[in-house]
Amino acid sequence: MNAIPQSLRYFLVTLLAGWVAVVSAAGADAQPTNAVTHKIPGWLRSAVLYEIFPRDFSPTGDFNGITARLDELKDLGVDTLWLMPIHPLGQKLKKGTVGSPYCVRDFYAFNPDYGTTNDFKHLIAQAHQRGMKVVMDIVAGHTSWDSVMMAQPEFYTKDANGKMHPPYPDWTDVAELNYANQDLRRYMIDMMKYWVRDFAVDGFRCDTAFTVPFDFWEAAAAELDAINPEAAIITDSGAKPLMLSKAFDLDYGGNLFETLNQVMSGEQPASLLQDSWQHTQEQFSKDDLHLRFTDHHNMPRATARYGLAGALAAQTLMLTLDGVPLFYNGMEVGDATESADPALFEKMPVFWQPGGRPPLREIYRDLIKLRKQHDAFINNDVTWLTNSAPGEVISFLRQGSKDEYLILINLSNRKVTASVELPEVAGFEPVKIAGRADPVDIVLPEFHLNGFGWFIYHRSMAK
Repeated sequence: MNAIPQSLRYFLVTLLAGWVAVVSAAGADAQPTNAVTHKIPGWLRSAVLYEIFPRDFSPTGDFNGITARLDELKDLGVDTLWLMPIHPLGQKLKKGTVGSPYCVRDFYAFNPDYGTTNDFKHLIAQAHQRGMKVVMDIVAGHTSWDSVMMAQPEFYTKDANGKMHPPYPDWTDVAELNYANQDLRRYMIDMMKYWVRDFAVDGFRCDTAFTVPFDFWEAAAAELDAINPEAAIITDSGAKPLMLSKAFDLDYGGNLFETLNQVMSGEQPASLLQDSWQHTQEQFSKDDLHLRFTDHHNMPRATARYGLAGALAAQTLMLTLDGVPLFYNGMEVGDATESADPALFEKMPVFWQPGGRPPLREIYRDLIKLRKQHDAFINNDVTWLTNSAPGEVISFLRQGSKDEYLILINLSNRKVTASVELPEVAGFEPVKIAGRADPVDIVLPEFHLNGFGWFIYHRSMAK
């Protein structure tokens, strides 16, 4: 078993069970589909996303604090920024001392702590100047209890007594919107068009999209496409093939994330990741895109869950698999600041100069560069390989037009000596990654890996 404290393990299992149940509920009965009718923006398939919590990302906690770090993000290899909600926070029934960014008072306005219209436009312009996209977080299913939309009570669902209510009993700081009302639908679509048309944002990440009728998203996607066909729409719902074939460009890939947590806690063998990946492949079209992540605002930081070495190994997996990899708010320096509930409702700035870390930024920079320079990592083909330590190690190939890569990752804290089944081992050479030692005394197909160790090998396929 990996060294994760029992109290933290219990917390993670409880939180994961609730989170996965919520995001999967809308798609649990989905049927496999092989027909993709929604065109994915060309830039998204090779994108590296970076989720930003604006109030915690910089000491100033505002748009200008993000703009000031764009060059660092660009140097890292990030090309798409996902901004968590930027709107004024609801005060009525808020949670914590500051409140949740997903408790929105006005979808057309800015959180005054974040800056002005000009500050936001400057951020967008500077990002675009660097070839970076900016995606906004939109919370379409609910608002704060003091929202400007409360002036239209018909916009909200009512219980049997005619009272507004939250979408779920424990979401006490928000009120559920009523999508049976056509005027509400028009309001929300017009709002999304406003941000694309007037501010040139490059798309939306749609929070709790499963709480909103799917035909709304279809209509919104069609109208946004008329303004900017390259705008991306990302859903946080999992296991819903129809959502990707008709409206969304990218989903969360939550099943793989859940499986990873089970593997990293020692509850399941590493080989279960292949099973999880294959299950998704059977549900979705081969060309569908899934977000690959180890860290985000709904969970304690990966460094807290997995440890530093474990977090690096897990993120290396996400950077070498298919799909679209995600970084979150200081992850590249190994930030361990509290995240999720209740820290989500407070101000918890990233600590940008932590001690006792490996050179994570340099390692991630090289991994991203490898991903972007070779089409083997951009296609959706993953060839899983059998190895003699399936409880601890995952092994797979990524093949492109000219190159082939072998990835070996130990997802346990134990040293492993094993072998991998390769039809042909000749020609593989280790890939040099900054801050990482080269393999020593390894002759494939035999290998040995320290706890949470990993190696990437390359061979040319040129004839």
